Amino acid sequence: MGTITVRNLADDVKQRLRERAAARGVSMEEEAREILGRSVLSAGVATAPEGESLYAAIRGLVEPHGGFDIELPLRGQSVGSRMTLSGKRILL
Repeated sequence: MGTITVRNLADDVKQRLRERAAARGVSMEEEAREILGRSVLSAGVATAPEGESLYAAIRGLVEPHGGFDIELPLRGQSVGSRMTLSGKRILL
């Protein structure tokens, strides 16, 4: 079995965990294991609904927040220096 450490847990979250564990008569560690186990086993990987395009999925996430603006460089403008590999060895 693996071990994880959760740092910077908010005080109110820790207190609620303590209360939940006490109500069930188990340790905080056991309660955390149960909550985490139920959560990851019941949740699937986030995917777009069947037949929905990536664009539509992203728009559905962004649109409720009013969208956002991105400043893009004009075409042909150099964003940075280009890296060349001439004379370099690549080890794989």
